Amino acid sequence: MRRCAIALVHHPVLDGQGAIVTTAVTNLDVHDLARTARTYGSSDYFIVHPIAAQRELVTRIRDHWIEGSSGRRIPDRREALSLLRVVDSLDAAIEVLGGRDQVELWVTAARTLGESLVFADARKRLTEGKPLLLVFGTGWGLAPSVVESADALLEPVRARANGGYNHLSVRSACAIVMDRLFGAE
Repeated sequence: MRRCAIALVHHPVLDGQGAIVTTAVTNLDVHDLARTARTYGSSDYFIVHPIAAQRELVTRIRDHWIEGSSGRRIPDRREALSLLRVVDSLDAAIEVLGGRDQVELWVTAARTLGESLVFADARKRLTEGKPLLLVFGTGWGLAPSVVESADALLEPVRARANGGYNHLSVRSACAIVMDRLFGAE
């Protein structure tokens, strides 16, 4: 199995009207995506945020769970949060993994944005190749520039019958995507 990391991007992402914005960090995303990353064998979990105060907040949360009393009380959480890397841009995360020429970038979206890689085919591509960075967006999804720069766009996560509603939390979507890619058969 090749190396796989995940990234949670807070900028550039879209708001409900399609404008490019920066979203705020949520404590639940910090914890839950770390736990998903660790459960499914990710090498790294990047939180991407351009605002220093938000990166400092994430660093304080991480440090509390790794070095503080909560890490001693709940070692499983410490283990998961030890995967967390806080960076100011998606490019910085890519550099940690070896640079753009050495990384395959897959992005996710809650809606159809063009030709997408179905999970069954994506799963087959996990056995060998460059390190993979799987990118999740906050808000209403990744900015077009991020999607266009990707090597692959994964198919959206959808319910069989949802009546047109599709607005999962990024925590839920990440867990579903990771299970479809790395879960037991």
